[in-house]
Amino acid sequence: MKERVFTVKNKAGIHCRPASVILNTINQEFPLHRFEVETSDGDTELNSILSLISLGLTCGAEGVLRVEGPEEEKAVKRIGDLFEFEFDFPPR
Repeated sequence: MKERVFTVKNKAGIHCRPASVILNTINQEFPLHRFEVETSDGDTELNSILSLISLGLTCGAEGVLRVEGPEEEKAVKRIGDLFEFEFDFPPR
């Protein structure tokens, strides 16, 4: 299992659109992995958009991403980068 500490940098936090990008990336690129996020409120498995949105991650929020699976190193980097990405919708 690999871990990465992240800080949300998106000004609006992790709302529906960033959550859908994160979950779509998980489902398309890492379907054989298990993802979990730990925040000050506890641990949550990332298995749906609702589970991610319910974390209430606002700008500046910190968490720990845990990944278990065959490509843990690649998965923790890719998804951790998305948690720290400053999304702009619609993209310019």
